[in-house]
This record gives sequence, C-alpha cells and structure tokens, in this order.
Amino acid sequence: MIESSFRSKLLTTNLAALSTTSAHLPVQIPPEIIAYVEDGRNPDIYTREFVELVQKGNQYLKGKVEAFASFRDVLAEEMSSAMPEVRGEVERVLEATGGRRREQRGAEERRNGESGGS
Repeated sequence: MIESSFRSKLLTTNLAALSTTSAHLPVQIPPEIIAYVEDGRNPDIYTREFVELVQKGNQYLKGKVEAFASFRDVLAEEMSSAMPEVRGEVERVLEATGGRRREQRGAEERRNGESGGS
C-alpha cells in the first residue's frame, strides 16, 4: 500500500514537472492535427494527405518549369532564325538560364527517338 501511494505521488510530481517544462518547449503543432486528434482521427492520415498534396503541387510546378524552359528554347531558336543580328545575345541568355542550343536539342531528340522505339 505504501509503495502504491509513493508511486502515485511520484507520478503526480513528474506530471506536474512535465506540464511546467512543456510550456517552455518550442513545439508548434498545427491546429489541423489537433482537430484530427480531437475528432478521434489518426494524425498519420493527416500527414499522409499533406505529403500527397505537396507531391501534387511539386508535380504541377515541375510541369510549369519544364513548359517555360521549352518555350524559352523554342523562342530563342525562332528569334535567332528571324533576327540573326541578335543571335549572340540569344545564345548568352540561353547559357545564363540553362537553355539548350539547337544542336543540343536536336541531338537529344534523336537520342530520345532512338531509345523510344526500342
């Protein structure tokens, strides 16, 4: 009986210390997770859904980046063809922005065409 009383008192003391200490910890829990737990839902579900949402957003942005890069390359090629006097500037901009020259694009398309048919 004495041991049980001692354990209860020790538990109470430790919980009080934990409560006091936790107020000073820099942990921020999103309100959505708290709502999940209060509604009896598993916070892992929230995490999984959040990760899936971030992945979809990343895929969308990657598509936009690739589309703009492709547009940059096509625009540079067309500008170089239409206005040969700015070809040097166009090449400089392509190099500065990671663009591909026409020769590089043609070689890559040939490589992709050969590997795509296999």
